[in-house]
Amino acid sequence: MLPYATYSVSRPRKQPLLSFIHGALAACGCRIIQSTEASEAPFRISFETPSGERQGILVYAFYANSRTTRNRPSDEYRFQVKYGEKQADNLHELYQDPFGLYTTLFLGINPEEGFFVGFDPVLHSPTKHFISLEFKRHFVEEINRSSWSATERERRSTSDEPVEVIVGGRQREFLRYVLFEREARGEDQGHRALLAERPLIAGGPTALGAPALHPDPVYMHRLALEFEMTEAEVLDLIAGASRLKMAVRGWVAEHHLVQSLSALTGVSSCERLEGDGLPDVRLRFMNGPPITVECKNVLRKGTDGVPRVDFQRTRASLGDPCSRFYAPDDFDVLAACLHARTERWEYCFILPSSLPRHKRCPDKLATNVQVGTGWVSDAALVLKEASAIATRR
Repeated sequence: MLPYATYSVSRPRKQPLLSFIHGALAACGCRIIQSTEASEAPFRISFETPSGERQGILVYAFYANSRTTRNRPSDEYRFQVKYGEKQADNLHELYQDPFGLYTTLFLGINPEEGFFVGFDPVLHSPTKHFISLEFKRHFVEEINRSSWSATERERRSTSDEPVEVIVGGRQREFLRYVLFEREARGEDQGHRALLAERPLIAGGPTALGAPALHPDPVYMHRLALEFEMTEAEVLDLIAGASRLKMAVRGWVAEHHLVQSLSALTGVSSCERLEGDGLPDVRLRFMNGPPITVECKNVLRKGTDGVPRVDFQRTRASLGDPCSRFYAPDDFDVLAACLHARTERWEYCFILPSSLPRHKRCPDKLATNVQVGTGWVSDAALVLKEASAIATRR
């Protein structure tokens, strides 16, 4: 039995949601092995894919509708997140299986119109109950046209919520949705959008039947020797494990950043920093004092063709909602990795003093920033200014 909170719910009320999921898996050629009843939420389902792979899903599912509601936009769909009674702190964890055997889904379903819309379960955990999540009618229209679509969820102009990429599809795209959430678990929103636009393949080359390579051990990486695997098998392992791939992708972004900065004339002792709450890179420029660089990924879609970066901590400390946001002195340089947009490991740079301030927390930085005016691709220009500022401290 998995260690997650369950809730007693109305079987007649929830049965259409569970039937939609069962029908969607069947439409994708999957065979259901076992499923909990509609009287218990979240739904837990194990199934076999057309290729014979066995998977499990844990589904937090709610009705999505477009009923006219007072003081709400007329072009809006919404679903209410509601299980059981309100708790004292009213915070409910969306369970994530640490072994990766079950994929968590957090979605709204409209059985009558035949579509689903999935929200990021990591971003929304913990969630409050008796709240509504909304998305626009034009997104539903795009789902009906294309069967599968992804978009940035539209936010109120005054909202401090982080940018979120939501996905949606018709029933025949449900397996793609499961594979997507398995792959995208914990990813930043820029790469979540990138993954949503790509067709997903379950398994790596070996899983698809390509022969494993067995090169002479003299030419094998020591890590492959330690693992008693070929180099191809190590890469296949990473490709097939979403948590590994997510961690590696983050390190790859920092690796390329360190490589590009180290190659600059005047840069010395450039190193990646490890540890919670620390910037990503520390270096010296032109024999100046140490300066730090924070690396953040841009979002997949920009505004008027200009890339955007959305950065804030996942959670705030108790009693201080502003602690969720970065302060100008948390790092000396901000580097925006453009990979999610250009699919190349390239960067733009800016001083935190040049970034706009947060409207509600004026000693903090704004969370959603265009990578346009003030940003430069020549890191040396920004490093020179940052080094001069650090020298005057």
